Amino acid sequence: QVHLVESGGNLVQPGQSLRLSCAASGSIFSLADMGWYRQTPGKEREWVATFTGRGVTTYSDSLKGRFIISKDSANGTYNTLYLQMSNLQPEDTAMYFCHYGGGYYKGPEYWGQGTQVTVSP
Repeated sequence: QVHLVESGGNLVQPGQSLRLSCAASGSIFSLADMGWYRQTPGKEREWVATFTGRGVTTYSDSLKGRFIISKDSANGTYNTLYLQMSNLQPEDTAMYFCHYGGGYYKGPEYWGQGTQVTVSP
């Protein structure tokens, strides 16, 4: 079982920055991929970025250059995933979700409960 808790969402003005965090705990497999997705009401969940178990980062083309994904790992069972977002725009307004699963890990996928980011003047 893996437990994901996101934090860091807030109301910001266009052009500002935010850093989201996702605290992962439980039976963490170090080679599992972790990533960020976002969703707005009435739309499908959109992939934002992935930090693979091998340390490779990949991004949605539309967000590359403004968002940076990173991860801290400690003692093999506790990981924190981050998403540094810069130059935020109103179209970045969404619920942001942390995801665990994929890559070398073949077990169940897990999602966090989400953290709301709102970009408005």
